Amino acid sequence: MEKRKLGNSGLEVSSLGLGCMGLSHAYGPAVDRQTGIALIRAAVERGVTFFDTAEIYGPFTNEDLVGEALEPLRDDVIVATKFGFNVGGSSTERILNSRPDHIRKTADASLKRLRTDHIDLFYQHRVDPEVPIEEVVGAVKDLILEGKVKHFGLSEASVSTIRKAHAVHPVAALQSEYSLWWREPEQEVLPTLEELGIGFVPFSPLGKGFLTGAINADTTFSSSDFRTSVPRFSEENRKANQVLVDVVSKIASLRGVSPAQIALAWLLAKKPWIVPIPGTTKLHRLEENLGAVNLVLSAEDLAEIEAALLANPVQGERYSPQYQALVGR
Repeated sequence: MEKRKLGNSGLEVSSLGLGCMGLSHAYGPAVDRQTGIALIRAAVERGVTFFDTAEIYGPFTNEDLVGEALEPLRDDVIVATKFGFNVGGSSTERILNSRPDHIRKTADASLKRLRTDHIDLFYQHRVDPEVPIEEVVGAVKDLILEGKVKHFGLSEASVSTIRKAHAVHPVAALQSEYSLWWREPEQEVLPTLEELGIGFVPFSPLGKGFLTGAINADTTFSSSDFRTSVPRFSEENRKANQVLVDVVSKIASLRGVSPAQIALAWLLAKKPWIVPIPGTTKLHRLEENLGAVNLVLSAEDLAEIEAALLANPVQGERYSPQYQALVGR
């Protein structure tokens, strides 16, 4: 597995990471615990060194799963987790809390669940408008000085917040959605990250599964799948957005690869400091995703994809109003 450095931070990780959220959160019922552990360890065996989780996934159960899976392999991997919410009685609650005392409590609790003495990359999960970003970064900086955290990151933050945070302490990475069907980061975020030497970790690089070609207008989701609340996944919008998947599938077929591999290779081709974190619950999908690392798209492939994107703008918002209110601050 090739490795990449996240900007100027010196943090080196596998070219593809593993987003672990879906093993226990958001995409229907959680997988069997031993199945999840086996998948994570299989990823390490195949060269993956970068694993992403958060306290709110579950809540708490995803960190615990990742901790058990990686405990015997801890020296060989990079673990990222996140803070920034009060985790209430309902897993659907999203009450922001990035007060310094809460950050410290979250870090200590995450360390226990992850069965480790340090967090390699600690993201603010969503920007809290009630707490100045300078105070947030200061709290994480203290944890870094104590050795509990190695690097600080942001998630779904605006360019203004990124700059303010980076002025207090280097931001190692920004984690935000980016894929063939969500390209907003190209407008301002990517140029800013390149200027400041910050790595980029795209989540949902496969469009929450849509770019794999496995989802169409007739697909039904379980009641616990958060895509049921996403406008982009309405039956009408799935039907309209099928055109993009058809183009990606055509290119994939000509190359003898899968649509998912095309979508991931497209991201990897954008910048050498971009590290996508596709998630999966299945070993064959993990292996399929990892195959994208060695796939080089031709200029003709890239031009055909760009033309399709221009001709067929993606339909539907990527979040419900509730979730959209939490991003871009």
